[in-house]
Amino acid sequence: MSNREPMSRSEFEQALRAKGDLYHIHHPYHVAMYAGHSTPEQIRGWVANRFYYQVNIPLKDAAILANCPHRDVRRQWLQRIMDHDGYDGAVGGIEAWLQLGEAVGLTREEILSHEHVLPGVRFAVDAYVNFARRATWQEAASSSLTELFAPHIHQSRLDTWPTHYPWIKAEGYQYFRNRLTEARRDVEHGLQITLDHYTTREQQERMLEVLQFKLDVLWSMLDAMTMAYELERPPYHTVTQEKIYHRGLFND
Repeated sequence: MSNREPMSRSEFEQALRAKGDLYHIHHPYHVAMYAGHSTPEQIRGWVANRFYYQVNIPLKDAAILANCPHRDVRRQWLQRIMDHDGYDGAVGGIEAWLQLGEAVGLTREEILSHEHVLPGVRFAVDAYVNFARRATWQEAASSSLTELFAPHIHQSRLDTWPTHYPWIKAEGYQYFRNRLTEARRDVEHGLQITLDHYTTREQQERMLEVLQFKLDVLWSMLDAMTMAYELERPPYHTVTQEKIYHRGLFND
């Protein structure tokens, strides 16, 4: 147990926000995309792999709901699942991401098949979902606080991609527009849970580790894409050019 004094509420929030220095917006793969240096293959690879993350977000959120005994929290958290899956005529984030995939030249069928999902991406995303299933609901909820930094990343795409990548169809950008408001709303709820729950120094430091884990997940996904699409070293490249890696044997 730590004998040190806990951080004040404002100090704790500042420590959480400081983790933004490690957000995947700073990964070289993202930096290249914003600078207009990515090839169509690299953009398509990112979209196809990131779709695996998108379709697993509702599963992560459902795990949080399953572990949470508080009705008011569940009511509010449920909105996240609806945002992704769609409701009342709204297509939702998953459908919007499929539209992004089509806008960059992928077919709906190949995106849904996960045929482009790299093992490193699959393992990172699966680790995140499994963490949400095993962790306390507060820790799983707080792991979503990478959303603190998300509005900036979405705005950067909207600001730079139309100029750098005019070949991407304009209708593909709706997901990013939606998340500008959705992410800010989600941050307020997740931050309130986090600041209210973690009140000892030990708890606060644990939470910073949880947030670092989520940052690791996002960064590792881009590491895998860098190997495959920038360095042209996809899995098994020394023995075959076929995409022989597994297609979700354990959880699809």
